[in-house]
Amino acid sequence: MSRNLFHLVAALLAASLFPASGAEKHYTGKPLRLLLITGGCCHNYAFQSQAMKDGVSARVDSEWKIVNEGGTGTRGQIALYDQADWAKPFDVVVHNECFADTKDPEYIGKIVAAHRAGTPAVVVHCAMHTYRAAAVDAWREFLGVTSLHHEHQSRYPVTLIAPDHAALRGFPMSWTTPMDELYIIKKLWPGATALATSVSEKTGESQPVVWVNDYHGTRVFGTTYGHSDDTFRDPIFIDLLARGIAWSAGKLK
Repeated sequence: MSRNLFHLVAALLAASLFPASGAEKHYTGKPLRLLLITGGCCHNYAFQSQAMKDGVSARVDSEWKIVNEGGTGTRGQIALYDQADWAKPFDVVVHNECFADTKDPEYIGKIVAAHRAGTPAVVVHCAMHTYRAAAVDAWREFLGVTSLHHEHQSRYPVTLIAPDHAALRGFPMSWTTPMDELYIIKKLWPGATALATSVSEKTGESQPVVWVNDYHGTRVFGTTYGHSDDTFRDPIFIDLLARGIAWSAGKLK
């Protein structure tokens, strides 16, 4: 057997025996019912959704419903929110959408009311700029941060400032993102606690990039990273999302 063929066979064997090699299980048990809301502008949401579902499922026992509606522009709306108790069947809702110019306060109110009623959430990247044009702060209070713009793409070192938080256990003390965007956080809301930061290459100021938010008693976990496909290929980032989901649901080992 040639050396190249040997290495190919070995790699295939390893993949079959260890399909989630290096992936620690953060929750095992009755599968968490997860709803992923996605769609809008500027990102490869089909790829991100599949990468998130596959990667998180290797770390957290879960079953998923993925809703990708509203088109690829900045003014989309999700029809699911018109249903009464739309979030009730789910243990966690993951928001990874990008509708910056949707600003109807009644529509936004339907979303945050479900979370205020107790459904936990994980918010990713452009969710922080979704409903950015809205005059009301309801969505921003739910997120735990206010952000109106981002800086250029780069590989940003991430510094843990709350390494003992349960959602960060096992997270490396030194991690640099793949190419991604740094969001500028204008306001950290009173219920929010920053867990990790990155430094702006333009201003030298630290910006929260991972945080948790107590939204009237509901757990919310957030990260502003998640722009590029390479970020969703990074097992450290996927692991961060998995821990955030398990933590939000109160199921983190």
